[in-house]
Amino acid sequence: MTEVISDQTWSRAELQACLQGRDTPPHFERCHFDEADLSRLDLRGAQFTLCSFAETSFERAQLADTRWVGCRARQADFGLADLTNARFQDCDLNNTQWARAKLASALFTGVKLTGAHFGEVSALGVVFKDSLLVDAHLRGLSFRKQTLAQLDLSEADLSGCDFREAIFEGGSLRNAHLKLARFEGADLRDVDLGGLRLANAAPFKGATISHRQAAALVEELGLRVV
Repeated sequence: MTEVISDQTWSRAELQACLQGRDTPPHFERCHFDEADLSRLDLRGAQFTLCSFAETSFERAQLADTRWVGCRARQADFGLADLTNARFQDCDLNNTQWARAKLASALFTGVKLTGAHFGEVSALGVVFKDSLLVDAHLRGLSFRKQTLAQLDLSEADLSGCDFREAIFEGGSLRNAHLKLARFEGADLRDVDLGGLRLANAAPFKGATISHRQAAALVEELGLRVV
């Protein structure tokens, strides 16, 4: 049975001592790791519930198969960490850094990722659901054939992203940066395209939009749709 460790504040040295010789990954509950240097630690399979990681460094840490529920980790650094098959649910990860992290098959559900920076990540199979990605940096990520449920991508940098054959269920692309993004075969009828102008609509070639969205584009030319 997994041991639950609760209501403690941890330093790097204390956490290393806790992990040494352990047969099963620990489950931390309501623990505080704020501003700790946890870089390069092996935390594979660990569970974190209602924990705090403000400005914590996980650089190059082993975090595969970890579970994070209700955690707060603003400005934490996950750069170069291995988060393969990690699960984040109802977490605050605003302004986090994920440069060159391994995110294969990772899942983010109900997560706040405003201002998060996903630069050069390895993200085959990564999934975001019902999450805030406002002003996030997601350049070059592939969402091909995914169903994107309630993703707020307002003002996000989506340059070079692949949305071919994706289905958007709600959410927003308002004022997103879409240079070289691809949407062929995508269904955009339910997503907020506010701020879209005909002059920068080229990435949406081959996508499906609604009559309402089409009318908004035409009205930009000063024409009335009746």
